[in-house]
Amino acid sequence: MEKKIIVAGIGPGSEDFISPAALKKIRSAEFLVGGRRALNQFASTNQITCAITRDLDAPLNFIREKILIADVVVMVSGDPGYYSMLDLLRKNFPPESIEVVPSISAMQLAFAKISLPWHDATLLSFHGRQPARAALKYSAGKILGLLTDAEFNSSTVSKILLECGWEKNSSVTICEKLSYPDEKIFTTTLAAAAQAEPVKHCILIVQ
Repeated sequence: MEKKIIVAGIGPGSEDFISPAALKKIRSAEFLVGGRRALNQFASTNQITCAITRDLDAPLNFIREKILIADVVVMVSGDPGYYSMLDLLRKNFPPESIEVVPSISAMQLAFAKISLPWHDATLLSFHGRQPARAALKYSAGKILGLLTDAEFNSSTVSKILLECGWEKNSSVTICEKLSYPDEKIFTTTLAAAAQAEPVKHCILIVQ
């Protein structure tokens, strides 16, 4: 049987939100790839591991070598289908050699925390990229779900949205450290968020 690259979502952070199917794959893996925090959280001493760092060639080469022996489990944050390493893996390995086991994404959890359906929301990412301004443009009834990073944080993104026609009193919910004990969720206006101390690596829900 051909060996597989199993991309397992580990949820937004807390183990409470990882799917049992993903956790089972991780626990039974002989070869395990993931960020340092994920490896510290999930890896056992009998597993051979490789950390994902800025040097992405290292985990890709590890996978190429170990896939000849057994399945390789790659842990990614949130849901693998939403801005994860899955894109890179599909560019380097045949899609048929990849199996995806999803868990809850931080975006799902953010909308759940404020009891807001997200089927009509526009979901975009400022994490290491910039969405097209046209996608950010205001329209009546529009809901945005936005990933942020250190540079494009709650303050800078709020300023961009104001430039895209959103009203100053538009509601923005800032979700920080979702699923962790020090989780913080609060709602303010775009105008206030633009001037406030920036919150980095958070999720913004704007409506």
